[in-house]
Amino acid sequence: MQTSTTSAIVGDLTRAIVEHRLLPGAKLAEQKLADHFGVSRTLVRQALFQLSQKRLVRLAPARGAFVAAPSADEARQVFAVRRMLEAEMTRAFVREVTPARIRALREHVAREKAAVDGADVQDRTELLGDFHVRMAELMGNQVLAQMLQELISRCALITLMYQSADEAAHSHDEHAEIVRALAARDEERAVRLMDAHLLHVQDSLMFDRKLPPNDISMALS
Repeated sequence: MQTSTTSAIVGDLTRAIVEHRLLPGAKLAEQKLADHFGVSRTLVRQALFQLSQKRLVRLAPARGAFVAAPSADEARQVFAVRRMLEAEMTRAFVREVTPARIRALREHVAREKAAVDGADVQDRTELLGDFHVRMAELMGNQVLAQMLQELISRCALITLMYQSADEAAHSHDEHAEIVRALAARDEERAVRLMDAHLLHVQDSLMFDRKLPPNDISMALS
């Protein structure tokens, strides 16, 4: 029960961070979180430690826990890792492509479009990131899917801090192009499109952007 409760807190806080309801640098006060979730500070502390292992939270001695605020250098490194990892994933996907996998990706892209067109920020944020994880899942590679999920969670923080404008519609269009190349079994085009997509997101970042303050009780309400 204790593990389940801790996992639930980790899940709720992760969603709040990834969906941009908790901003980078926000202080995560243990007592406020304990009151909100109706649990002990011990369980909150365990959850915050797990989030720190995922690089979503920074634990500062004598100061407490804060939502991580990746530096510009870290942002570039995260995207560099994603480009290396996802290039090989795309190659492997083309070599193992099946009609069922393409159908699943097309269904996902259709859900993205509905979220983008409907201005559903939470669904849009989740679906655009999950496209990449979905590719790994469809290949049956759960280790890769987990690695991508953690990297994409960090990217959500990075794009919140540094992205110059709402690039959601553009990202959706690029996903649709990638799926068309995968369906055509065009390995080189698919890899090129994936790399260009990730570069486009990285190039939209402005590393001198200032963030507004936020409040934890509003973010979790």
